[in-house]
Amino acid sequence: MSYPLTAILSDLHGNAPALERALDDALERGVERFVCLGDVIGYGASPRHNLNTVMDLCVEEPRPPEGFGPLKPGFCLQGNHEYALLNTAEDFNPKARAAIEWTRDELNRDEDTKRRYAYWDFLGELEPATDDGRAMFAHGTPRDAVREYLLPRDITDDAKMGALFSKMTSTVCFVGHSHVPAVYFEDRRLFRPQGTQGPFELADSESVRVIVNVGSIGQPRDGDRRLSYVLFDGNELTFIRLEYAVEEAASAIHNVPELPDYLGDRLLLGR
Repeated sequence: MSYPLTAILSDLHGNAPALERALDDALERGVERFVCLGDVIGYGASPRHNLNTVMDLCVEEPRPPEGFGPLKPGFCLQGNHEYALLNTAEDFNPKARAAIEWTRDELNRDEDTKRRYAYWDFLGELEPATDDGRAMFAHGTPRDAVREYLLPRDITDDAKMGALFSKMTSTVCFVGHSHVPAVYFEDRRLFRPQGTQGPFELADSESVRVIVNVGSIGQPRDGDRRLSYVLFDGNELTFIRLEYAVEEAASAIHNVPELPDYLGDRLLLGR
């Protein structure tokens, strides 16, 4: 099948400098489609910027920046932060809950009434998982698309890994949520990329099913503070790690009294 070169982003978390850096890089690489696995908002100081960007690019009728050609239809999924924003954040820790409460108010502060309503319409229509015929996409895992974490230590948990692979609707599934880039093979092999690596060929075979965690744009947590995303052309996978203006992103959080300083501090550490 013909498959567009796709940039798969996840966990943007209101981090505008990181998102802008990733988009510039992806467009320079000739990306034809943008997919977001959720958590556009939460933690960071720029939820409106990130939502506006995703609503322009990760949709059925994308609007690329001036100077770039047309993009193929993309999509965005619901993450646990979008779910909390629309429902309740009672299961979040106090710092994450404070960020959700501030984010809700920040979206409602947009002076453009039409745009303000558009945010909530867009958020309310997000699906937790989808499949494009070549790959499955979920924020968390194939079993629990919104909330379940998949971490490298889980590769030795046969019961969990077996359950996750049994819920896959394609031979590859892209996820985020844990903010730790990795490739999980059904035979219990684990690959953890170190920086930008690839392309790697992903076979389309039931005997070699894989789950790919694309890492995080806005809040990496693997000890590497560089943003992470992946490129996928239907056959080959490339992990991308990039430096960005992390001090600017951290300062933006520090400058919002309602956001805990910790949320900015951790960006500097990549944890």
